[in-house]
Amino acid sequence: MHILVLIMALMTAGTALGQGSVAVTAKPVKMVVLGDSLSAGYGLPAGAAFPVRLQKALDTKGIKVDMINAGVSGDTASGGRDRLDWSVPEGTDAVIVELGANDALRGTDPAVTHAALSDILTRLKARGVAVLLCGMVAPPNYGSDYAARFNAIYPELAKSFGVPLYPFFLDGVAADVRLNQADGMHPTAEGVDLVVKNILPTVEAFLGKLSGQRS
Repeated sequence: MHILVLIMALMTAGTALGQGSVAVTAKPVKMVVLGDSLSAGYGLPAGAAFPVRLQKALDTKGIKVDMINAGVSGDTASGGRDRLDWSVPEGTDAVIVELGANDALRGTDPAVTHAALSDILTRLKARGVAVLLCGMVAPPNYGSDYAARFNAIYPELAKSFGVPLYPFFLDGVAADVRLNQADGMHPTAEGVDLVVKNILPTVEAFLGKLSGQRS
């Protein structure tokens, strides 16, 4: 009987130790959303911003993330590049880059946007930070040639840097009056939730691959 009790005690201790090891290694991923007003939560309560809603959706899936909302309303790709070092602190594991909408709205030369995003990806790669790139689509008012040049930026960069691409950040939300604020450009809280729902599988796959690399 004493031997049986001893064996059971050792098995219980081993199980607890194993669980403790998992808890130690399963550290939350430190993630930054580097973006503009679309991710900053322009016109919305702080709790309705994209990074907050994404973190909640991931938590529901059992994926722990320490999220930083580094969205700045009005920012361009060049602006994101200029503040990169202080927006993405040391120790960051992953960054979602959501920039370029303001470039497209202002008719910025696609070569300028491409160069800024390329610099961001280069610098994050040098730091060993994983990146998920979110694409943007140019509005039609600058013509088809501009749109073709601008829209090609994101798939080209994703391919050349070997990073995952979510083709259009506002997929399913853009131009839907029910899901956008009165300005027709910024999502409502419901619109943000749809963005999160649509991008979630891509983010899960991105984090799954990252977790494999970290383990």
